[in-house]
Amino acid sequence: MKISQITPFIGAEISGVDYAALAEPEVFAELVTALHQHEVVIVRGLELSPRQQIDLAALLGRPVPFVIQKYRHPEFEEIMISSNEFKGDKPVGVARVGNFWHQDSTFVADPAPYTMLHGVNVPSTSGHTLFANAADVYDRLPQQWKDKIRGRVGLGSVAKRLRIRSEHVGLSVAEFRALAEIEHPKVEHDLVKVDPYTGREYLFGSPEYLDSVIGFDANENAAFFAVIDALLADDDHVYTHRWTQNDLVIWKTATTYHQATAVEPGVPRTVHRVSIEAR
Repeated sequence: MKISQITPFIGAEISGVDYAALAEPEVFAELVTALHQHEVVIVRGLELSPRQQIDLAALLGRPVPFVIQKYRHPEFEEIMISSNEFKGDKPVGVARVGNFWHQDSTFVADPAPYTMLHGVNVPSTSGHTLFANAADVYDRLPQQWKDKIRGRVGLGSVAKRLRIRSEHVGLSVAEFRALAEIEHPKVEHDLVKVDPYTGREYLFGSPEYLDSVIGFDANENAAFFAVIDALLADDDHVYTHRWTQNDLVIWKTATTYHQATAVEPGVPRTVHRVSIEAR
């Protein structure tokens, strides 16, 4: 097995390994070490069944059932299917997932620490995934903003990105917002945290999953969100993962910003996602 650094700021690629080898405890331990050091690990062209994906995830932590039942794999509740494909007249999975910069599930009190994606049917020409290191983002914050957010708490919220479902038809905008507050109450998180593996401080929160910063007025929130967006838009600090068939991608959710890019019209794309809690 060979482990290669992808960029100076994020990512490591593993090659020369198949499922049987990767499932060996000492080999998987090397993957985990690389993950802790580089935030994102990519294993190119790793053929996996859904069962094997869950078994690998279980070496890292506890795979958890996906929250929305209709988007679960029909046999494995831990797998969310993200897909623009149809079987008959029914969608295979949920399309348009994560097409904005975010860290996974910062709108809940205790987000799962790892995410694992497997490229089941992926084009190489579109549908890329962008990654940025939250510690690198914090390092690049202007000092005035570091001083301003030191000790501050952000209010995590899914309200800006909550999907409207069939049961919401007929609700007014005000009623939908009120229901969202009940079903998905805001949660408090420190804006600056320390990665226990690297010891680096990192920014925890993205504009699309942040309602506001406690103690900031509307203008301060808008200005802070604009600064984060500008840092994430810097291509010199972004790794673009161009998928190839059967790629396995694993990342630390707290320290990894990511964003899905658009898929070309008419081009099929399906990935299997597993969220992994700590044991």
